[in-house]
Amino acid sequence: MARKPEGPLRKGWTTGACATAATRAAWQALLSGDFPDPVTITLPGGETPSFKLIKAEKGDGWARASVIKDAGDDPDVTHGAEIISTVRFGKPGSGITFHAGDGVGTITKPGLPLPPGEPAINPKPREMMVGQIEALCDQYGASPDVEIEISIPGGAEIATKTWNGRLGIVGGLSVLGTTGIVIPFSCSAWIHSIHRGIDVARATGREHVASATGKTSEAAIRAFYGLPEEAILDMGDFVGGMLKYLRKNPIAFVSIAGGFAKLVKFAQGHLDLHSSRSQVDFDRLAGTIAACGGDETLQDQCRTANTAKQVLELCQAADVKIEDAIARQACESARATLDGASAVEVVITDRNGTIIARHGIGEFDQFRPVAS
Repeated sequence: MARKPEGPLRKGWTTGACATAATRAAWQALLSGDFPDPVTITLPGGETPSFKLIKAEKGDGWARASVIKDAGDDPDVTHGAEIISTVRFGKPGSGITFHAGDGVGTITKPGLPLPPGEPAINPKPREMMVGQIEALCDQYGASPDVEIEISIPGGAEIATKTWNGRLGIVGGLSVLGTTGIVIPFSCSAWIHSIHRGIDVARATGREHVASATGKTSEAAIRAFYGLPEEAILDMGDFVGGMLKYLRKNPIAFVSIAGGFAKLVKFAQGHLDLHSSRSQVDFDRLAGTIAACGGDETLQDQCRTANTAKQVLELCQAADVKIEDAIARQACESARATLDGASAVEVVITDRNGTIIARHGIGEFDQFRPVAS
């Protein structure tokens, strides 16, 4: 995750807001003959941003407009992408229909807000576009029978940097956004993806999912259980966001994997593990070392250590099983947050991806691959 810069940050506009602006411009041009440029829309919260058009084209029964997505100061992978809307007159009585153009994905798995086969244009952006279409139909006395096709050139390639593949969204990006506004570094898109991953896992009947703080621990837990990609939740630093959603939307068995430092913070009660939002308490960690039988010298070395990695190395050299204690404490923290909704285990890996501690294993061994 990119580090948040200092100072005030500029807000941006979601893909859904951009698609809505392009759709309004294209439909207005089809009804009136002229493209509004800039085009202004009203967002769900009452904000009225304006967007400069990049494309403004029309022909017999169709019109096309596009805008460039500006995500503000958020490290959004779709920042700078061109969002294109092509609108066409629909058959009388057909209503407003949505279609995936180049670079917009199609849903293939249950559990998402829309059924398989639908273009990955989320409900709120659809609602925003419908509102603009209907308002213009009222203004010009037209029938709201419209085909809306959203395209994002290069979207299929950009989508490889997202979790769409794990969610069963193929062929491109999703058109997202509930408010129309991108709040820089709010992490809402990441947490949204975690929630949708849980929804898909539940809808496809998965009993066991795994989550990880990073790529190394993810690779380790996947290999340990032989898990397919769709059984992995992209937790990152947001263990709290994942567990709180699981508490209300449980999956039977949940494995949490991570490096020692991240899981020390979780063991100490932090539910957001990002370095800018939580820190290791070395005094408290020294107390854990004492409970594991570590002597006062080792405890003092912990208190003055620079990193949790250094503490782990000191404990390993002294044959003090601090990693086992942290796995146990982290598992207790997870159980407290889940409140009995799911069975949970915690797996700690080193920087090479070797598993150095597990706690809460119990019934989880049933998911290990059978040796041939």
